[in-house]
Amino acid sequence: QMQLDESGGGAVHTGDSLRLSCAASGRPFNIGTAAWFRQVPGKGRREFVAAIRWSDTNTFYSDSVKGRFTISKDSAANTVLLQMNSLKPDDTAVYYCAARPQSVVHYIPSSYNYWGQGTQVTVSS
Repeated sequence: QMQLDESGGGAVHTGDSLRLSCAASGRPFNIGTAAWFRQVPGKGRREFVAAIRWSDTNTFYSDSVKGRFTISKDSAANTVLLQMNSLKPDDTAVYYCAARPQSVVHYIPSSYNYWGQGTQVTVSS
């Protein structure tokens, strides 16, 4: 069973940067699409942040992070990265890495089969 492990969260100030990492392990390796979602504790709904299609590296972003966040992959290391720049307090959330075997990119959490445990990002003003 494939597993996803996130790292890189932390507490920063407005305008700072963070880089999140998501490493896939186990077999079979089964990523057609990898994505990042975020969830504010108590709000219940996981919000789509960014996705990358493994085959052609096409990327997709929510309007709220476009131009500030960059999703990328390191195929040799089976790792997905999320570079977050110009962070704002509204970016505060638990960030989750997710993956699905299909290459069609979806923006809803229920479309993803594999999830990491989440990493906290806190941005203070």
